[in-house]
Amino acid sequence: MGTPRLSTATLPQISPGVTTPTFDRSLITPGIVHFGVGGFHRAHQALVLDDLMADGLANDWGIVGVGVREPDRAMKDALLGQDCLYTLTLKDMTVQSTRIIGSIIDFLYAPDAPAAVLDLLTDPAIRIVSLTITEGGYNFDQVTGEFDWSTKDIADELDRLDAPGTVFGFITEALRRRREANIPAFTVLSCDNIQGNGDLAKKMFVSFAKRVSEELSEWMNSAVAFPNTMVDRITPVTTPDDISSAEKITGLSDHWPVVAETFFQWVVEDHFPTGRPPFEKAGVQLVDDVEAYELMKLRLLNASHQGLTYFGYLMGYRLVHDAVNDPLIQTLLRRYMADEAEATLRPVPGIDLPDYQNTLIIRFTNAEVKDTIARLCAESSDRIPKWLVPVIRERLAEGRDVSLSAAIVASWARYAEGVDEEGAAIDVVDNLKDELVALAKTQKDNPLAFVQNTKLFGDLAELEGFTTPYLWALDSLHNHGARKTLDMLLAKDH
Repeated sequence: MGTPRLSTATLPQISPGVTTPTFDRSLITPGIVHFGVGGFHRAHQALVLDDLMADGLANDWGIVGVGVREPDRAMKDALLGQDCLYTLTLKDMTVQSTRIIGSIIDFLYAPDAPAAVLDLLTDPAIRIVSLTITEGGYNFDQVTGEFDWSTKDIADELDRLDAPGTVFGFITEALRRRREANIPAFTVLSCDNIQGNGDLAKKMFVSFAKRVSEELSEWMNSAVAFPNTMVDRITPVTTPDDISSAEKITGLSDHWPVVAETFFQWVVEDHFPTGRPPFEKAGVQLVDDVEAYELMKLRLLNASHQGLTYFGYLMGYRLVHDAVNDPLIQTLLRRYMADEAEATLRPVPGIDLPDYQNTLIIRFTNAEVKDTIARLCAESSDRIPKWLVPVIRERLAEGRDVSLSAAIVASWARYAEGVDEEGAAIDVVDNLKDELVALAKTQKDNPLAFVQNTKLFGDLAELEGFTTPYLWALDSLHNHGARKTLDMLLAKDH
């Protein structure tokens, strides 16, 4: 007989030392719908709600997860098969704790039940609709910043709003129905790694709604709140070892546990017209303006991830902590943050930037989390244009050096060729894979080919302050390899 599966019925069998929900889950009612339930949401927002529920402060803020993409079907099966309970383990080099999270109370797979999702979103009890749909999920053109109507799923959406297929269709149609029924609009809360994520979400959803109805878009623009947020907790992809470890720790089988670092930060613009949970009582920072915190995180943490990942992969590393323990990579990150990125930031209330940067290195070297290089290499076209290119542009506008940032872009271009330094194939994972790999394969003949992709880089390929260090780095990567390139780059006097 196999190990019992985690569920409400089996919770009493859990191993001693594992924290379980102390609240009566049958009394929790829905107040939040979350699109894009993955590891990060379950280690971050859902944990906050679980903490509040344990203190009796969020009984009417239960989370209902919604999946719209085919991969979300697996999450539905994992969660519904165990009453939406799951195991969360937090680790650093000195601390490990495991608990069962109970704040998600249901999950709907939208392709199977679009009407049920719309009914849920129209329910007055739902006052927040939150999103972790990845940087690419907001469907905007990287250069113009406008809504991209070229995607077939989006173009088709206007003809099927009674049974939508995308987050844009579901949220817009639900808001239309709420307006018609005189039900107050819910707040749309983006939790994705994009500067001004709430502002961007508002622009994209209002743009989509404009094709539905000019009147609806005007109402959404004035009546729907889209707070900006900054979110931070490194949460690697769940591995078979994580699943096995969770079972050993709890004595119960969990089909999709989560492992994350102990560090947690969530900064939220306090704008929730229809109410919110008392987030501040669970470690969330409620502020008037999130921008300074966003820029700090995106340009220091997220862009540094891009700095380590391609060089790290080409140097043979496959785990983040191993790469960052390499003195060359660690020096690259420290100097990128201090010499190039920091000057583009705004004053960050309550934050000592040198200390924050040092903390990032400590977090990156956390061997207990086992974050993978592959995770950070994925979907680069949604990341570097949003996190690193703005640093380059601001520094160029001030006549400043961008040698380190340009070298990071060059390392991506070299990685995108799809072959490593030993001649082995690289599995490039990106929505634009075919386009990017094709461009990268031509860059030995045309070294600027990759950055001449104006959709991602605008006019950077025409700016000498960028192209000079970029071309040097790319040529060195081809002729000397990643390790020697970093050695020579860091030996230069910047």
